Amino acid sequence: MKIGFIGLGNMGGPMAANLVKAGHRVAGFDLAAPMPEGVTASASAAEAAHEAEIVITMLPNGAILRAVADQVIPAMARGAVLCDCSTVDVDSARAVAEQAAGAGLGALDAPVSGGISGAAAGTLTFMVGGAPEAFDRVRPLFDIMGQKAVHCGASGTGQAAKICNNMILGVTMIATCEAFALADKLGLDRQKMFDVVSTSSGYSWSMNAYCPAPGVGPASPADDGYRPGFASELMLKDLRLSQQAAESADADTPMGELAAALYARFVEQEDGKGRDFSAVLPWIAERRRPG
Repeated sequence: MKIGFIGLGNMGGPMAANLVKAGHRVAGFDLAAPMPEGVTASASAAEAAHEAEIVITMLPNGAILRAVADQVIPAMARGAVLCDCSTVDVDSARAVAEQAAGAGLGALDAPVSGGISGAAAGTLTFMVGGAPEAFDRVRPLFDIMGQKAVHCGASGTGQAAKICNNMILGVTMIATCEAFALADKLGLDRQKMFDVVSTSSGYSWSMNAYCPAPGVGPASPADDGYRPGFASELMLKDLRLSQQAAESADADTPMGELAAALYARFVEQEDGKGRDFSAVLPWIAERRRPG
């Protein structure tokens, strides 16, 4: 199968490389990132999309997705599928899907979970919105790039699932870090805290699989100086998307709003940029109650 792949950074590059390893022909385009081995470099996004049966995009935000869609949709053959794996706002995902449908194309919004390591290992989870026929056509590629693909419904529902998932993740990571900081000040050993919480009602992915306390639980970015597996600024982006969606849907999400505000302070006023999102633990641990 001929595949066009636009956006070959930390996530897109390994995803494209896995498609090549599986025997697919991949034409790639990126303004800055190097071409993965086996990917044919294209001079433009439109050139990468030309004659491709499926075009995959992995881009920073909705505005860039819309701009790229303007370039690739006219270059794609009728019946091809545009599959966007970026994390963007729901409105942009639906606008691009409508634009693609008007040109006789299939369209999917298929954001991912699993981070850079999951992209390299081919163990991502895809949350997919769009027509069932388009999902079925791209499913074999999801199986190469990931371990699971869930068809969430119509266009935009993949992004909705990703935004809701990461709002939970941001909120639970803050709560986990606050609990460790409180445990420290109450004289409770961090390992003992983990032993109790990880097997009781405080169980969560943030605690059990991605513990923010160094030397506690399975290996995580905390054990590597908080080098990012998922950077704090990306968590901030997703939390802001959740609040944009909440405003659009008239949904009250006070915990999501507080989490977005805290990560904004951590990234924009403290030293959080370029660090893992679990690095809020040492920051919170140093803080005192206001007043």
